[in-house]
Amino acid sequence: MSIDFEIPAEAKAIRAKVRQWVQDECKPAEKRLTDGEDYKTVLNELRAKARVQGLWCPFIPKEYGGMGLGPLANALVQMELGESHLGALSMNTQGPDDATMMTLLAHGTDHQKEKYLKPLLNGEKRICYSMTEKAAGADATGMQTRAVKDGNENYVLNGEKWFSSAASVADIALVMAMTDPEAPRHQRYSTFIVELPNPGYRIVRDIETMAVHGPLTEILGGGHSEVEIKDLVVPAEDLLGGEGNGFNMGQHRLAYGRLRHGMHNVSMAQRALDLATAHVIQRETFGKLLKERQGVQWMLADCAAEIYKARLMLLHIAYKAERGDDIRQENSIAKIFLANMVHQVVDTAIQLHGALGFSLDTPLAAWYTHIRSQRLVDGPDEVHRWTVGRNVIKAFEREGTTASACGGDLL
Repeated sequence: MSIDFEIPAEAKAIRAKVRQWVQDECKPAEKRLTDGEDYKTVLNELRAKARVQGLWCPFIPKEYGGMGLGPLANALVQMELGESHLGALSMNTQGPDDATMMTLLAHGTDHQKEKYLKPLLNGEKRICYSMTEKAAGADATGMQTRAVKDGNENYVLNGEKWFSSAASVADIALVMAMTDPEAPRHQRYSTFIVELPNPGYRIVRDIETMAVHGPLTEILGGGHSEVEIKDLVVPAEDLLGGEGNGFNMGQHRLAYGRLRHGMHNVSMAQRALDLATAHVIQRETFGKLLKERQGVQWMLADCAAEIYKARLMLLHIAYKAERGDDIRQENSIAKIFLANMVHQVVDTAIQLHGALGFSLDTPLAAWYTHIRSQRLVDGPDEVHRWTVGRNVIKAFEREGTTASACGGDLL
């Protein structure tokens, strides 16, 4: 029996179209921003062109104005968009908005979809996700923010949030809070939709990080905010998905976010390898081109191998998602591998560029400080390694083999 790795022709065509889009439109738009043009003007023009070409909200169903792509075609698209920091933004598939759109689509009421999802799908508003807290960190079940029912009309929220990405540019926030401290551990939390600005949701500061900062980067990414939530009144109609369902909805949302990061990492790593290869082809040291040195060739080979493994990993996960299979184990493995893969490839590309790579004359240094966060966000490496390891043990205890937890049932 053969194993077919052929990608459907329609998905190939969409990938080719998006690849051309990134090269012909997104990269030139990057230069316009570097040259000082207004961000909103550049992005609005880019988005208008994207919509005309039918390149909008790839994974959103067509009846909601998206492309209606399944997991495989969407993975192929996302693996192209990461090559430009305007790629995902141009097609309204940027984080954290994209995963939150999926949550609203799956769990929102008709009222919530009309009021909150519709402007997000149209690219008119942005949304942030406020779950993480200092007190809890990677353990979401340790969050302390409380939501107390005030009669039948409202909830009142009090607490704090930490690293709420894009909060400073958001028009809406999803806020997770404890509604029932006596419920089972994973049923204590609920999610609320909050219109911004709101006096009860105060951004204390955008946290300074090791990433490269500047006016443009803050606008593009929205920063990572520390938020004080004090006497925040939320109408009961803005409770999302019902009481006690916040944690499970959040895990589903984060699962897609982890994969999307990984998909973008593939194209970022590919661009880093291309930059490094272009450099070694023309750079001469000690009377010889770098491309002729075996050590340099080995470095390029190592990067190519990591990218190859990353592509196969993501395509396999997309394949299982198409079938509706459980991909939690694969998702955790991919989260660890892809974050480390892009870190390794970009680091190698910097090394091959020498001092030029350490400068900001190429995008590599800025990428490097940004991608280091990926081994922390959406669950740090250690948490996912713990999850994968526990599943290996459970599989052996259940079946007498770890094959099912280690890719033994790939197809």
